[in-house]
Amino acid sequence: MKLEMRGQMRLEQKMKLAPRMIQSMEILQLSILALQEKIEQELNSNPVLEVEEPTSPEDAEPQPQKDTSEEDSTAEIDSEKIEDFERIANLNDEYKDYMEQAGSFRRSTQTGEPDKKLEAIKNTAAPSQSLHEYLIEQWGLVEAEETVKKAGSMIIDYIDDRGYLSVRLEQLHNKDRTDFSFDDLKRALELVQNLEPTGIGARDLKECLLIQMAQSSDDMSFESRLIAEHMDEFLENRLPDIAKKMNCSIEQINRAVERMSKLDTSPGLQIGQYRNHPVKADVVVEFSEDSKDYSVWLADSNLPALRINNQYAEMLKKNEVNEKTRDFLQNNLRSAQWLIDAIEQRKSTLLRVSKAVVKYQKEFFEKGPLYLQPLPMSKIADEVGVHLATVSRAVAGKYIQCYWGLLPLRKFFSGGTEDDAGRGHSWEAIRAELQKIIDAEDKTKPLSDDQIRKKLAEVSIKDIARRTVAKYRKLLSIPAARFRKKY
Repeated sequence: MKLEMRGQMRLEQKMKLAPRMIQSMEILQLSILALQEKIEQELNSNPVLEVEEPTSPEDAEPQPQKDTSEEDSTAEIDSEKIEDFERIANLNDEYKDYMEQAGSFRRSTQTGEPDKKLEAIKNTAAPSQSLHEYLIEQWGLVEAEETVKKAGSMIIDYIDDRGYLSVRLEQLHNKDRTDFSFDDLKRALELVQNLEPTGIGARDLKECLLIQMAQSSDDMSFESRLIAEHMDEFLENRLPDIAKKMNCSIEQINRAVERMSKLDTSPGLQIGQYRNHPVKADVVVEFSEDSKDYSVWLADSNLPALRINNQYAEMLKKNEVNEKTRDFLQNNLRSAQWLIDAIEQRKSTLLRVSKAVVKYQKEFFEKGPLYLQPLPMSKIADEVGVHLATVSRAVAGKYIQCYWGLLPLRKFFSGGTEDDAGRGHSWEAIRAELQKIIDAEDKTKPLSDDQIRKKLAEVSIKDIARRTVAKYRKLLSIPAARFRKKY
């Protein structure tokens, strides 16, 4: 085999994203809460950036947003200046002395004014106690033999977030263990199942319900027998068969079901529940009586108005500033200006996209979810005059506040179908119509998926397959007809 080196010329096209464009796309994709956090981080890390304080009450009021054309964010950056984006952590001693003599350029905290960060720390809720910590704390107060205590600690280690023992006892013990026996494990499990919350340590749903009924202050002997002897038939909703075998009436079983509905099938979630992330509206839509139309504005009144510190900008023009300090100021000035421009660009793009959405989904805002129209993102992109990916980033994680509640902005983009009259029905509207049909059905004779399909056809939603109805029903967490039947 002959090895040799050759020179070769090749013509190709590559798209390189400038740092300014990357930052603009990142800012556009942030929700209002994430943007507030981003701004706070930049204010803490960039001394050139500061908050513009309102000079009068009129200036403090949020002004309506205006549409502005998208600025070209494809500015080219010289390759030799890429290293400028690495910020200098510390200034030299000469510049530190200069800063100490000049004093702080930032707005100082007045005497007696409370420290906002300290107040925030004080008002922050303490981290919630986990289920494992809660059980271990109780287990430490249980009086039992040392071997049983060790076995119980191991059992608690294998209890999942829902409160169930996730492994069999046989798996927790083997012939080589000498610190506790299998009988110790069984005894420890009985004690663990007496801990709070009630129903903890069960190995399946049946045992979980039986534990709660056994520890209830009410007489639930009938319910215990129902679950212990006829759990499978109960889950299949075969109440007439159960009534025949238990020699009781269906009304008696229905009353038992109502009492059992107060039991918790996931007791572990009572402790250390995962907190939902807060959601805040990015866009507000309201009907204006004056214009007889819907007004759209951004809910960004809490965002601080940013500006570049003039004293730092003037310092950069002075010849006596050394090169290291000059590079530091240039980097931070550039970063601050990019952030301000990116935020303004985000406001403009989000507002224009939201107005276009309201324009095409006006019937939804007037009449409700059943009138949500099919709307592809490409249509909004053409309307606004931006790329499809820009629309996708603009609606990602954003919420819109309107008469129908706080809704994800992405909800308004979906496919759909048309009826014989050419009227569009989005998949979201079809699911809402399906839910409406099931809510209105006779629960003693629930509708099958094929019957639901025919009901949809009666309201001009045709060409929907039965399997599509079944898929939408499952997405809405609606059980099949035989499980919805009431006796």
